[in-house]
Parts: sequence; structure tokens; C-alpha cells
Amino acid sequence: MAATTGDPRFPPRYGPSVLRIEIEGEPPTTDRLATGLSANYGHFTALQVRDRRVKGLDLHLSRLDRANRELYGTGLDHDHVRGLIAHALGDDVRDAALRVIAFGVGAPSVMVAVRPPGTPPATPQRLLPVAYARPFPHLKHLGGFGQLHHRALAERAGYDDALLTADGVVVEAATANIGFFDDDGGVVWPEADWLHGITMRLLEGVLPTRREVVRSADVGRYRGAFLTNSIGVVAVSRIADVEFAPADQALARVHAAYDAIPADPVE
Repeated sequence: MAATTGDPRFPPRYGPSVLRIEIEGEPPTTDRLATGLSANYGHFTALQVRDRRVKGLDLHLSRLDRANRELYGTGLDHDHVRGLIAHALGDDVRDAALRVIAFGVGAPSVMVAVRPPGTPPATPQRLLPVAYARPFPHLKHLGGFGQLHHRALAERAGYDDALLTADGVVVEAATANIGFFDDDGGVVWPEADWLHGITMRLLEGVLPTRREVVRSADVGRYRGAFLTNSIGVVAVSRIADVEFAPADQALARVHAAYDAIPADPVE
């Protein structure tokens, strides 16, 4: 699921040009960018800021800390990262899409990229199942060529996104978690090796949900499906040749639950 920006000059997948980039609170030099990013090694989190608040901010900070310990052997101080986010927003930005990236070989540097805010797609998404598993799927890491290329191929085939599967088992979309509705409107997450997304975590805290193995050949037994990531929640209308009737009431409950989750101040 890719964000939409409302600006026809830029492809929806990439959004408008970056408003601001800082590395450790300073404007980046060409050498610092080239040296750090050329290795394509690191991890990140993506978040939406509204009125200088973020849903699940502590979860984003914890994600960065855990990944940093795994990749670099040391944590990332929550207050330090929070300060970098606030500094990058400055006094003039209240709503934005942010990407916080820890990158580099050896000791990492933290980059904050600020872009205009994104919103979910306006129409339900059509997904093309593909046999592909992200390496180290529990990490939101740099080097996402595989899933993004599968998304591009899905778009060329007339779909909106790729649905990643492993041995015929549904895992996740290219950059989103997928949930299903059972006959009673309950939420079912696939039991698989996926990235435990922040929006998924937030919904698990406010809605009754369960996990089970979902085979791509059996998705038609579910009443409906939806995608979640940092830009929110959007319905799925089709997976391969399986079309879902609108699950309006069930989806409305998910939207209402997500909208009611309070956002945390950046400062």
C-alpha cells in the first residue's frame, strides 16, 4: 500500500520531493550521504505526523532501538531520536511523513527525512500474490528492492500491490500488513514471518484479533481483507481472481478503532 499525496506531478509511490533532510540534527553533506547510504546497510521506521503528534510513537522508538541492537550491538536512545525528529520538523512543519533511518557500517548515524503527509489510497486495493519472502522479515531494513520490484510488476499487470507469500502461505503486502475478516467480522492476521507493523500492533491493542495460517489458495473463505501501515487502513477488493464484497461494517469498526487511538506529542 503506497501513500497518495494529491499532487499529480509526482508518482504516488514516491510522493513529493523531500522537504528537509538532517543527519544527527545537521544538514547532510554530500560526503556523509554518499559514504553512509552507499553501503545500503541499516534500518528505519516510517511515521505520519499530524499536529506534531504521532500514533504509536513509543512503538516506533522501540522498533528503532531493537533493530539497532541487532544490527549494531547498541541501542538508540529514545529521547535522542525524539529530539532529532522535533529538530527536523523545526518550527514550521506540523503535518508530515517522516522516515527515521539509522544507517552506515560500524557506528550508525541517524537521518530524518521530512516529506509532505501521505494518506491511504482512495480506492480498495487489488493484490497479486507472488512467491517472495523478505530477508530478515522482522526488521524494517534498508534494501527493499525485492518487494518494491514485485509491486512494480503487479502494477504493470493491472494490480495495485503485491501480496508476498511463502510456500503458498500469505505473509504480507509489499509494505503493509494484511488482515482478513471472518464470517463474524472478526479480524484475522496471517500466522507467518512478517514485519510486525506499528499500525497492526496498535489495532491488536484495541480490537479482538487472532492469528492463523492463511493459504493463498484459501483466501476466498474470508469475508474481506484490509491493509495496514503507517498511512492507515485501506480495504482490499481483490486477491488474484478472488473478489471481496465490501465488508463495510467490519472495516468501519477497524477505522473507528484506529481513529480513536490517541497520538503522542513529538516534543
